[in-house]
Amino acid sequence: MLSEVKSFGSFRLDIANHCLWREAERVSITPKAYDVLCHLVENPGRLVTPDEMLEAIWADTYVNPEVLRKYILEIRKALGDKSDAPQFVETVPKRGYRFIAPVCANGESAPSDAAETIPSSTTEVTAQPSTLEDREPPPPPSSSATSLTTSSKFWRVGALLAAFVPARVTSRRMGWMMSIPLALGMVVLAVTSHYLHGTAKLTDKDTIVLADFANSTADPVFDDTLKTALTVSLSQSPFLNVVSDNKVAATLKLMTRPPDTKLTPDVVGELCQRVGSKAYLAGSIASLGSQYVLGLKAVDCHSGDTLAQEQATAAAKEKVLDALGRAASKLRGELGESLTTVQKLDVPLSDATTSSLEALKAYSLGLKVEREQDDAAALPYYQRAIELDPNFAEGYLSVGADYNNMGETGRAREYFTNAFQLREHASEWEKLSIAALYYLHVTGELDKTAQTYQEWIASYPRDSTPHNNLGNVYTAQGQYEKAVEEYREGLRLTPGRRILHENLATSLLALQRFNEARQTIQQAQTRNQDDYKLHSALYALAFIQGDSSAMAEQQQWFAGKPEENFGLSLASDTEAYAGHLHKASELTKRSVDSAIRADSKENGAIWLENSALREAAFGNSTDAKQKAEQGLKLYPASQSVQVGATLAFAMANDATRTESLAQDLNKRFPLDTQMRSLWLPAIHAQLALNRNNAAEGISDLQAAASSIELGSVSFGNGCLYSVYVRAEAFLLAGQGKEAAAEFQKILSHSGIVLNCWTGALAHLGVARANALQLKTSRGADADSARVRALAAYKDFLTLWKDADTDIPILKQAKVEYAKLQ
Repeated sequence: MLSEVKSFGSFRLDIANHCLWREAERVSITPKAYDVLCHLVENPGRLVTPDEMLEAIWADTYVNPEVLRKYILEIRKALGDKSDAPQFVETVPKRGYRFIAPVCANGESAPSDAAETIPSSTTEVTAQPSTLEDREPPPPPSSSATSLTTSSKFWRVGALLAAFVPARVTSRRMGWMMSIPLALGMVVLAVTSHYLHGTAKLTDKDTIVLADFANSTADPVFDDTLKTALTVSLSQSPFLNVVSDNKVAATLKLMTRPPDTKLTPDVVGELCQRVGSKAYLAGSIASLGSQYVLGLKAVDCHSGDTLAQEQATAAAKEKVLDALGRAASKLRGELGESLTTVQKLDVPLSDATTSSLEALKAYSLGLKVEREQDDAAALPYYQRAIELDPNFAEGYLSVGADYNNMGETGRAREYFTNAFQLREHASEWEKLSIAALYYLHVTGELDKTAQTYQEWIASYPRDSTPHNNLGNVYTAQGQYEKAVEEYREGLRLTPGRRILHENLATSLLALQRFNEARQTIQQAQTRNQDDYKLHSALYALAFIQGDSSAMAEQQQWFAGKPEENFGLSLASDTEAYAGHLHKASELTKRSVDSAIRADSKENGAIWLENSALREAAFGNSTDAKQKAEQGLKLYPASQSVQVGATLAFAMANDATRTESLAQDLNKRFPLDTQMRSLWLPAIHAQLALNRNNAAEGISDLQAAASSIELGSVSFGNGCLYSVYVRAEAFLLAGQGKEAAAEFQKILSHSGIVLNCWTGALAHLGVARANALQLKTSRGADADSARVRALAAYKDFLTLWKDADTDIPILKQAKVEYAKLQ
């Protein structure tokens, strides 16, 4: 273990109080940078590798090694060190870091202001209170576990009293005059006993429950609003861990209480013990003439003792949020959080949320409705919040998130962009959230998004949100194992969170772990979690297992709901998969109409582009171009719609329209990872195939031949278009073996492809690829290729045994099969 104090140069690390001093001046440094510095100082002269550092400091969390460089830069800035001429931290290129300054243990070189003010036994002392007020003395080496705020208060008192009390008392001075010094000395002992033997109220492992505010003002604008504001304020703290609303609702159910039960002190005390929390935090607001008095009190769940309390007064209604924020900040320090993080991560509530109580009230109602119902039901409340305050960054973020969760990614991007432009009106926690969603959904920079979420996790290791969203990034990159790890970690931190269950089930489907996916869905449903994403996943499982009755059951769930268009689109894809193109087209029309009625035009346009692509793939070029245009007309601003239309025009051999749309995509999304690695290469390759230039088509898609081609996309579910186009390019080039491998890749990932038409045509593709190998094989190899080709043709024709007979690609397949027999 580190000694309590270690010194180097003019600096001193006070381990007990988790702070860095330069002589008598406290040096500002973030908690993680401080931990990195401690580890280096603990190992002076030794090379410390990045892997060792990450394991020591982030043992239970994956952190991008690049984050470490940021903290090294911060350390150098704090120490005034230079990378090209280091005095303290030396960088060993490609290997790690070394602390090169001499280190003294136990604070030998640490300055002591008390020693300067305490006289010898023969010296008379004159108090110098003005000197003590000018500068707060640094705390000496100590093992006290109290917060920095408490510790600094104690040492100010101790230094002041030291100016009056001699270091040693002789018998000549033991008279009545000693009554004052002795009394003061007893005060010193009492204060020392209280602070040195006390412990922090909470630890970073404890959790707290928020009670509902007691509102005695009769003004309903404070109902729910102040609790939401307090949640935002406390969410800035990496130390405090507030029990989630989902866990509260689940616990209320175990207590046989309704999920909307008011969390009064009596209720919250029992709930607090049931969830295993250390304390609950109760708030109150009362009116005093034109003023408002706010109170916060942290109570030990088991003993009922008050751990800390704060009171603040607001001169007017519009000042209430700022007063609440000030009280919450003070309470954070009293409960054990370091002064460093309280000061660094403490944006005033009116800046972190909104200065409008009415807007915050609407936002609070949105949060409540979203918990109890779904995104669509919450959306009007969030929209009302930003109408009331057009600068409410978190309000825009919530609207964008709801639209994104509802599949309307084009609308979502507009609101994510607005939130990003207003991100200075947000807390540090919210800034990370806003930046990450902007990079993910607007610019499409997956690596940048992942790095932001890793920084978020490093700063707020007990927050499940960045784990969920980092999992989403991994799915977009085709790294489903990593995604599963993140979703599971999120569920460990916030058990029962619905979106984590949904995303985990989807990733397990992609990994072909169907039983685990079903178990995950069942776990969510046992918690009364139910929405269209869970039922879409159940439909997918039923399709994979060929259970038509279970698919019909899920269709029944969608009927009559705002999300009915999703169910109709699923049914349309299933019919097309079996070659029932006329039924599929009718269902697409119904799904588009349903989406328009639900004010989800973007979804309706996406269903049209899905239909256009399969029409083109099946050989109906005229219908494909018509539907592609209809989709663009219905919702032209959507990236997903434009991508689908562009690829559909390419597959329908309309080069002019394709090139025009592709140029626009290239211009609008210059940084988008999937646009540059998946969509544009597939579109350009298809154009090359139309010109019978197989080599160019293969070349265009070689860069996409990586894990990202298996990634989830906002358009077309998991059809694996780039894989399909590459397989077609190999067919055109006469490379049967390579073509067969690409088509087989589609068949081997049924948990991604699901009921997309590419899964059906991959059977035909395998047949054609083996038929190509037959032409170049001899003897036993030729016989084997013939057997494989016949089997694959039979699989396809069996799958399409009752398909519409007028589908061009079916007619071609029958002719090819007849020639092979």
